[in-house]
Amino acid sequence: MGKPIEGRTTAASEDGIVVFLIGMRINSFTALRSWVPVARAMGPMLRELSREKGSGLLGHRFLLGFPRVLHVVQYWDSKDKLFAYASAPDRAHRPAWAAFNRRLREGKGKVGFWHETYVVPAGSYESVYVNMPEFGLGAATGVVPVGRRGDRAAERLGVK
Repeated sequence: MGKPIEGRTTAASEDGIVVFLIGMRINSFTALRSWVPVARAMGPMLRELSREKGSGLLGHRFLLGFPRVLHVVQYWDSKDKLFAYASAPDRAHRPAWAAFNRRLREGKGKVGFWHETYVVPAGSYESVYVNMPEFGLGAATGVVPVGRRGDRAAERLGVK
């Protein structure tokens, strides 16, 4: 994470975005064979996406819900690119998904998995970061001074 930017900033993006949340819950800490491979699978996929310009992945952040939950917040430029990656037979996701499903059948509930996808049209989100390094959507798209997009959240959302 970079150096804090003094003052108030907001995400530079004004386009529609897709927010994809994905995570796992460790239901049995002793069942290493069930959850360790799941935890390790996300890194290679994110590296693959980050290397490829035009993949659609704008940025991501790993989060820990201590002690059992690991999840990743991902920002995408379109749902079509997210779905294309998820279904591509020659990309890292498909074999990881197949392996996870095998473990799920064998693991008898020792690891949980979830994801949520939010398609957010332009003008339907806003952000503010105060004395923060680029973070969240701002890290994915860059930041600008708040005044450029409106001093209040309502202004940034176009609410009069």
